[in-house]
Amino acid sequence: PDPDNPYSWPSAPLPTDPLDFRHHNYKEMRKLMKRVMDECPDITRVYSIGKSSRGLKLYVMEISDHPGHHEVGEPEFRYVAGMHGNEVLGRELLLNLMEYLCREFRRGNPRVVQLVTETRIHLLPSMNPDGYETAYKLGSELSGWAMGRWTYEGIDLNHNFADLNTALWDAEDNDLVPHQFPNHYIPIPEYYTFANATVAPETRAVIDWMQRYPFVLSANLHGGELVVTYPFDMTRTYWKAQELPPPPDDGVFRWLATVYATSNLAMANEERRLCHYDDFTRYGNIINGANWHTVAGSMNDFSYLHTNCFEITVELSCDKFPHASELPEEWENNRESLLLYMEQVHRGIKGVVRDSDTDEGIANAIISVDGINHDIRTAVDGDYWRGVEPG
Repeated sequence: PDPDNPYSWPSAPLPTDPLDFRHHNYKEMRKLMKRVMDECPDITRVYSIGKSSRGLKLYVMEISDHPGHHEVGEPEFRYVAGMHGNEVLGRELLLNLMEYLCREFRRGNPRVVQLVTETRIHLLPSMNPDGYETAYKLGSELSGWAMGRWTYEGIDLNHNFADLNTALWDAEDNDLVPHQFPNHYIPIPEYYTFANATVAPETRAVIDWMQRYPFVLSANLHGGELVVTYPFDMTRTYWKAQELPPPPDDGVFRWLATVYATSNLAMANEERRLCHYDDFTRYGNIINGANWHTVAGSMNDFSYLHTNCFEITVELSCDKFPHASELPEEWENNRESLLLYMEQVHRGIKGVVRDSDTDEGIANAIISVDGINHDIRTAVDGDYWRGVEPG
């Protein structure tokens, strides 16, 4: 529709889900999470993974039939939003998702019941609460393209994770992988652990979170474009701004990105306008991150190289801070995508590695797939999940 003539815009159908469609600042976000927990105490738990530089807690909502406990054989999934504080749609979608899963579980919706009973879901709606509060005070009209993007300390969290790509690629160039240098669980460089390293407390909290839970699948929700990106986010040739460095699990990542993109109503709309100058519709609204623009130290690459978890980035909307009146339509655009993507955590191979004498699970057993130069490891109880392509 003509952006200068709002009267020509088609009126989108209002969602039937009775959710809290508005922008929630930190205080209101906490209230909503507590309300959901009170409404569904049997399947929810709220916990904190750390604090921002200004002391705001990073709250996570866990949704599971046994909250607080890892069940052997049950995969763990996470959504992360608000890494850039001014990209606010992901935050509201995750708050809506909490409400939706709680209410639909109570109603006996078979799809939601199956998802909650067979998956341990973790939702972090605001990774950068300091940046969000800055953007929220200005509102959707004035928050701008960058105001609130960074942490209070001025750090861009999506460039703040340890660069593990360079070490891996150097080792590959010297034929050291996987016998002398690992192709997975790549250790964090020593310089990154020093007290004077420029690492945000928010980043350290998320890394600790990743190391504590055996996450299998994740998505990182951003805004400002309509596209889904997948690793690698960093170019292999250090002086290039764009390059296609496919990961060993390129097919799995392209599948995961396609699942979200094709079920997202906004992305799938063939008549939609381009957000800016990139026409991602030509590629099915998915792209390798580094083939778009290089990002060193991204959370996607770190998650893939340091843990078992496969992670993609979803750019949810052209507008980083949509009006509250647009939130119902954005929920409709993303509801099926959010659910369908979570269900992908059950695809592939899974099992438990046990000691044949004691029948106890064996932690850190290495799972290798022929032809894929990227292994994974079993969790504490010996259970594992390995996303692979059919065949």
